[in-house]
Amino acid sequence: MSNKLWQLAARPEGVPTAEHFRLVEEEVPTPGPGQVVVRNEVMSVDPAMRGRMNDVPSYVAPFQLDQPLEGGAVGTVVASESPDVPVGASVLHGLGWREYALLDAKHTRVVDTAAAPPSAFLGVLGMPGLTAYAGLLDVAHMKPDENVFVSGAAGAVGSLAGQIARLRGARLVIGSAGSAEKVRYLVEDLGFDAAFNYKDGSIRTQLKQLTPDGIDVYFDNVGGEQLEAALFRMNLHGRVAVCGAISQYNRPDAQGIRNLSLLISKRITLQGFLVMDHWGRRQAFVEEMTGWLREGRVQVPETFVDGIEHAPDAFLGMLRGENLGKMIVRL
Repeated sequence: MSNKLWQLAARPEGVPTAEHFRLVEEEVPTPGPGQVVVRNEVMSVDPAMRGRMNDVPSYVAPFQLDQPLEGGAVGTVVASESPDVPVGASVLHGLGWREYALLDAKHTRVVDTAAAPPSAFLGVLGMPGLTAYAGLLDVAHMKPDENVFVSGAAGAVGSLAGQIARLRGARLVIGSAGSAEKVRYLVEDLGFDAAFNYKDGSIRTQLKQLTPDGIDVYFDNVGGEQLEAALFRMNLHGRVAVCGAISQYNRPDAQGIRNLSLLISKRITLQGFLVMDHWGRRQAFVEEMTGWLREGRVQVPETFVDGIEHAPDAFLGMLRGENLGKMIVRL
């Protein structure tokens, strides 16, 4: 059988395009001792993948030219040379962007797709969910009765961060998004107290109107102008959890923040974080999130693109903000 997979054809300068990807075919690999072959069913595209397209040192190795791309995926084991992961098991692993993945069984995690759909383990019960949970509660130390602002609030992480803030007792939950439809969704479906379209004029003015009592916690997925506007509205001893800066990922010259002196006068804590530093919280997160899901208290927005051939389209669309919630490719 043939195996379609995507390679990095060239490194982008600025906004990636379809020309930076190459679809190739090869034979489905055969597992060796301790290995499994997984037929991928769903795969994730994430903002962090944009950083891995650059050949620069970072917390994870960059994608290599003319080599397969990588990312979260869930699939079914179709061949196994491991006693621990049998044929037929559903597993979560890190070799997406291909139809079939060969990897060591120890680098997979068996998941129960009868309890939750495969896409849930790439979203609400996976990396984005834990990112939202740990960033809000362990990095920003949100407490009940505080005012919370989430940028990129209609995305995979932001949509969950806002809902977790509400469920954990925030007094006010404000979100930003890039369209009127997303703003409506945040308020009417996800339970945000208010939201604004950052394309509708001055971000600083809109945020000031919606936060008359200031902001105690800012969950930042965007960086740039929205981070600057949030700092103006932060209360004394406010906390900023810096999860992402998607507004800057495709800019050759990143936008500077001009009001960092407010960190001093307001005694603001601004901390970046990586979800990999918070794996110890995974069990507590899964237990609490599973309860919320069972009770219908958390909504899970997802956007699906079908076909391995359209994986780059899904990735580029996600960078343009075309997704509502988690962007998933169904293979």
